[in-house]
Amino acid sequence: MNQVQSQPETEPAHATSAIEAQYSRGDLRARIIDALQAAGKSLDRLSINDLGLLDEFHLLGRAATTDLADLAAIQAEDHLLDIGAGLGGPARLLAQSYGCHMTTVDLSADYCETAEWLNSATGLSERITVVHADALRLPFPDGSFDVVWSQHAQMNIADKRRLYGEARRVLRDGGRLAVWDIIAGPVQPIHFPVPWADTPNISFLAQRDELRQLLQESGFEVVAWNDLTSQTIESLRAQMAGPAGPTGLQTYVPNFPTKTANLLLNLKEQRIRMLQAVFTCE
Repeated sequence: MNQVQSQPETEPAHATSAIEAQYSRGDLRARIIDALQAAGKSLDRLSINDLGLLDEFHLLGRAATTDLADLAAIQAEDHLLDIGAGLGGPARLLAQSYGCHMTTVDLSADYCETAEWLNSATGLSERITVVHADALRLPFPDGSFDVVWSQHAQMNIADKRRLYGEARRVLRDGGRLAVWDIIAGPVQPIHFPVPWADTPNISFLAQRDELRQLLQESGFEVVAWNDLTSQTIESLRAQMAGPAGPTGLQTYVPNFPTKTANLLLNLKEQRIRMLQAVFTCE
C-alpha cells in the first residue's frame, strides 16, 4: 500500500479562488431558464424530471445517484450532508425519492443561489438546506449528520486529510460516508481541460491505495469499494454518440464537448478511474 503523503493544513487562498472561478458563472440562472424554455418546460410547474441532465453534474448521471443511495441504504429518517453539491440535483432526487432531509454545501455562491431557486421551483425547499461554505471548514457541530454524501467533489481539494477529517467530525458515530469519485489511474498525467479543471493547478487526483489508506486513518471502515470504470466508458460513449438535448450540461459548462472527449480519453488510457464507495465510522 502506498505511503500517504502529508497534506497542507489549509487550501491556499489562490487555489480556492481558482476553483471558484472554474465553476462560477454570473449568468447561470439565466442560462438554465433559457435551456428549460427551449425544452418546452413551464417554469411555474417544474419537476426534477424536467431538469434533465443539467441536474446531475457527474458521470453516469441520475443512475450514479440512485445506485449509490441504494448501496448506502439511505432511509427517510436520515439527514444527509452533500459536500460539493453544485446545483443540488442529487439532493433534490434524494429528498424526493427517499424522503430524507438534505443539507448541501458548495464553494460557489452562483451554484448555491441557483440551487435554492431550483429547490423552490420544484417544491423541495422544505427538505433541503443550502449552505455556501468551504468543505475544509464545515460550519456544523460534531455529529450533526447520519450520512456524508459526495459526488465528484474531492478532485479539486488538495488537503484530502482535512476534507475527510471534517466529514468524520460532522458524522454521528455509526454514520456513513458515500462517494462517487474520479481518482488517478496508473498512467499520468491526465489530458486537460476536464470538467473539474481547465488546467492542472486545481486538479488533485488521489491514487486508489493512497485514498483508501487515508480514509481508514480518518476513522472510516470500508463497506463497499467498486471500480466502475468500464461501465462509465460505455455510458459516456453512448452519451457522446447521441444528440445533445437542450438541458444538457453544455448549458453551463464551458467548452463541454472538448472536456467530455478528454474525459473519455483519460478513462480509456487509464489516466483516471471511477470509484463508488461506502464507509462507516465508529
